[in-house]
Amino acid sequence: MTTITFNTLKFANRLKDVGMDPRHAEALAEAQSEAMEVNLKDLVTCEYLDAKLADCKVDIVKWMFGISAGQAMFIIAFLKLFPSN
Repeated sequence: MTTITFNTLKFANRLKDVGMDPRHAEALAEAQSEAMEVNLKDLVTCEYLDAKLADCKVDIVKWMFGISAGQAMFIIAFLKLFPSN
């Protein structure tokens, strides 16, 4: 698991400098550090989204041609029912 680097000491010292109780500042810095832990493997990348979008485009084109072929067959069958003389 990859984590984002977060300087808890600097954050806690900054809070202490503005007058926050040292115990509260350190607890808040620790909580912030835990909240920023991220498993970067679970994040979606642009490459993944591009691949999924390409798959969706292929599926849409397949459905369009399939529906168009079905409509053409339906029209041909319908016209055969009413032959023109």
